[in-house]
Amino acid sequence: MKRILISFIALVSFFPILASAEDAPSAEALLHQMGEASHKLNYELSYIRVKQNSIDPFMYRHSHSDKMTLSHLVYLSGSMREVIRRNQEITYLEQGNKPFSIQSETIVAPIIPLLHKDVVVLKKYYDFVSMGRAREAGSPAQVVRIVSRDGNRYSYIVWIDERSKLPLRTDLVSREGDIIEQYRVISYTVNEQIADFMKQRLGDAELPKVLPLPSVTEDHATWKVNWLPNGFKDVHFNRYRLAMNQRSVESNMYSDGLFNFSVYISEADKLSNKEQSIRQGRRSLYSYIQGDYEISVVGDIPPLTAKRIAESVVFNMPTLKSESK
Repeated sequence: MKRILISFIALVSFFPILASAEDAPSAEALLHQMGEASHKLNYELSYIRVKQNSIDPFMYRHSHSDKMTLSHLVYLSGSMREVIRRNQEITYLEQGNKPFSIQSETIVAPIIPLLHKDVVVLKKYYDFVSMGRAREAGSPAQVVRIVSRDGNRYSYIVWIDERSKLPLRTDLVSREGDIIEQYRVISYTVNEQIADFMKQRLGDAELPKVLPLPSVTEDHATWKVNWLPNGFKDVHFNRYRLAMNQRSVESNMYSDGLFNFSVYISEADKLSNKEQSIRQGRRSLYSYIQGDYEISVVGDIPPLTAKRIAESVVFNMPTLKSESK
């Protein structure tokens, strides 16, 4: 009788675990919830970024209303640096440098990856895999892995808070499974008072006027990239001259919505390296000489991917060489 009672208690206690596993949202649903929460909630995140040789602390506040979206990033070590977003206006402030504002949809700064990302775009090129529950920043979290389908880019593992649906930790992982970079939330707050504070402090603050962006060139590259990982699209083409030696450079940026890289083409000279491959954290650089030109690929992609992209470049006409004369 005692053995039957123990078995019954064990069976009853196991049912909630099965139910919670079955009722848990899918990985894709969790990422949708995270994206919506990061846009619409009013919150403050204190977190650290862990790289190979450094640990840097940050504080990020965000508020959202029908009329205004406000974000505020503060660097908590080193010289004073802040980034303020007011709708589509981004202001950069740094001690010792003149502050400036630009029109943009994204902040270029150490924001926790996957905040404000569009899962609908990502699911075309990444698989979303649920990895169960864990605990981060003192809170229960659901763990989701975002895996590149073609293996030509990095992957992410994200810990999503079960209550707020905000990301509490993200690991950038190489194809070999090594952690390249890590963001970890130390503490966080979600409440309406943050919206009031942000509106009072930043809503009507006098910030630098938005700088006019240079007109988009109608020129086209004199070369093309014959191979790109699936999902990467042409974002921006530019042609300019280096101030130090007046060498003409053409560049093109590509993005898949999660990672970016750029291809640079310039006329080779005596200082150009025949071949160079470097990776520092998430950023890779590969450059080599093809005929009269130096081809460089720089961005958040594995070194082998950067090499394959660079070696696929073909030229249409020698415009760079003729312009440099």
